[in-house]
Amino acid sequence: MPDFQKHLYLILFPNEALVASQLTPEEFGLHYSIGSPRHFTGKVIFVEININYRNDYFRLDEYLKLTDSGQPGRPKRTKFVKSYRVLEHIDFSALEKLYLVTTDGGVLGLEQDEQRPPHGDPNRVRLYQEICPLRVLVASSMDPRQFGHWITSETWSKGAPKIFFAQYEVDMDEAINSVHAFNLGPLPNVNPTNLPTALKELKEDSTKKTKTVSLNPNLDVMSYKAIKPGFWFSSESRTIFYRMPSLDELHEKHNSWWRRL
Repeated sequence: MPDFQKHLYLILFPNEALVASQLTPEEFGLHYSIGSPRHFTGKVIFVEININYRNDYFRLDEYLKLTDSGQPGRPKRTKFVKSYRVLEHIDFSALEKLYLVTTDGGVLGLEQDEQRPPHGDPNRVRLYQEICPLRVLVASSMDPRQFGHWITSETWSKGAPKIFFAQYEVDMDEAINSVHAFNLGPLPNVNPTNLPTALKELKEDSTKKTKTVSLNPNLDVMSYKAIKPGFWFSSESRTIFYRMPSLDELHEKHNSWWRRL
């Protein structure tokens, strides 16, 4: 009987959960996106957690013992460990590869990138999609590290101890100047006047740090192509960055995944 290796996966989207599994990351992404009767369609994002990580909040030794199908030759696909306040109880040192899953089960793994992306124009307004545990679409005058620090330590009413978020690449000037009755804007599932209104407020009021664009999560209706430069995990004291490959890199090195977008 094959000896299936056990894994720990932190699902970040569409729900927050820590799951033990005997599936490889590629098998897990395929199963969770199209193979599970409990999740029929849509993107999945998860990160592998070091199998040796322990926190009393999760009772990991107990649940890893239960991660066995009991059927010869068949791996245990999922054993849910915890589905509440998961990210805040994960040490960032335990984070391994981040996986982006397409709606039809294609899986792309991203390594942590130690190089900080350039900040660019300090007066630039950026658009952030909070993914886990918050789900808000936010425009902000802060760069990603400032934004992550602010959300996790400087605001009580709108924050969380730890957060996972991405940045959308949107032409802000065009969004402000092209508002008319027939323009639905660059953001599906968002009132087309919301983004221009938020951008104008941030540009006109230098004391304002953030402006909510939408309370509805927008990730499932946005293409991965809109995410640039990548994804961040942030806490009060640390930020972890995963760079999204460029379209040229996706085409040349990850063509099978790129063609599924």
